[in-house]
Amino acid sequence: MTKPDQFYALLPRINAFDQLTQEACYTPLPPAWFIGAADIVNSTGLIADGRYKTVNMVGAAVISALMNALDKASFPFVFGGDGAGFAIAPQDEAAARDALAKVACWARAEFDIGMRVALVPVADARSAGFDVRVARFQASKGADYAMFDGRGLLWAEAQMKAGAYLIDPAPVGSVPDLTGLSCRWSHMPARNGTILSLVVAPQPGASGGDIAAIYTEIIGLAQALERGGHPAPVTGPGSNWPPKGAELEAHATRGTGSLGAAKAKALLESFVAWVLIRTGIKLGGFDARRYARIVGDNADFRKLDDGLKMTLDCDPKTQAKIEGVLSDAQDRGLLRYGIATQSEAMMTCIVPSIMTDDHVHFIDGAAGGYTQAATQMKQHSS
Repeated sequence: MTKPDQFYALLPRINAFDQLTQEACYTPLPPAWFIGAADIVNSTGLIADGRYKTVNMVGAAVISALMNALDKASFPFVFGGDGAGFAIAPQDEAAARDALAKVACWARAEFDIGMRVALVPVADARSAGFDVRVARFQASKGADYAMFDGRGLLWAEAQMKAGAYLIDPAPVGSVPDLTGLSCRWSHMPARNGTILSLVVAPQPGASGGDIAAIYTEIIGLAQALERGGHPAPVTGPGSNWPPKGAELEAHATRGTGSLGAAKAKALLESFVAWVLIRTGIKLGGFDARRYARIVGDNADFRKLDDGLKMTLDCDPKTQAKIEGVLSDAQDRGLLRYGIATQSEAMMTCIVPSIMTDDHVHFIDGAAGGYTQAATQMKQHSS
């Protein structure tokens, strides 16, 4: 029998995203594990105030803090725009609680943003009638992402928002380790019409087979787009200097040090990268143009996390087809959905090392995509 601490490391990687609509691809989490959720309070209001880049950075900080607290050990996680979902082995519970408490403290101190964080025993989700199953999607040679099924993650998030299982913020002055967290790439303009952010969730009681069929149809429509709807061009995202995210990155990486020094470091490093990308010069074995291509390949622009989320570079004809499928399914009482459109996509990154290919990159719409789509979904169902 697989030991719980090896559960995720030994899961097979699945290369075809459309296969992930099938329940057979997923494996139940061991019973002693925990599922976690984190989200930003009033993210919709923050985005309305133009703070969408900050919202994405703080949401990704949850994953960065856990990665560093667990010493880069593999664990399942999914980025949600204004938060994250994840699962933790029992021996990592204490380290995860500490990291989550520090992120909540840091978000308030650095950005005046409230953040809810929670850890929920998998056994509690199952007692409530839900399951937590996980698969690994191999997005590229260097990066893979967790997918969740069973509706236990959605249940845990709802419990957190209702005030259950919450972790209190750490004492004032506590700082998480956010090494590697950055947002230096330029926004990616739509090439085919619009950047479409899509959030879909099944209705209670909808059959898994019906939902899988709908997801498969939507994914098929997306895959017919140029690059499967990937918002990043083949060469990777663009890079301008100075990057708009330099100050945000400084807030993330300064620890207890000077904000000015951290910003100067981010600006210097991004300037060197900008020059190398523009000139094609290689420095110390680092090929910046290859790195940019790998960034695009590794990026997470579609996911299944007890629902379907996609940020697509989409043409009007395909958008109309997708909305038609979703509207029909909603009328049949099978699902809820929300769609947000914008002219650009944006990227937030976690890069342990520029010399390896295992860096991960989270794509969202640049005007608050997933959060705006989720807000629209709530309005549809109210």
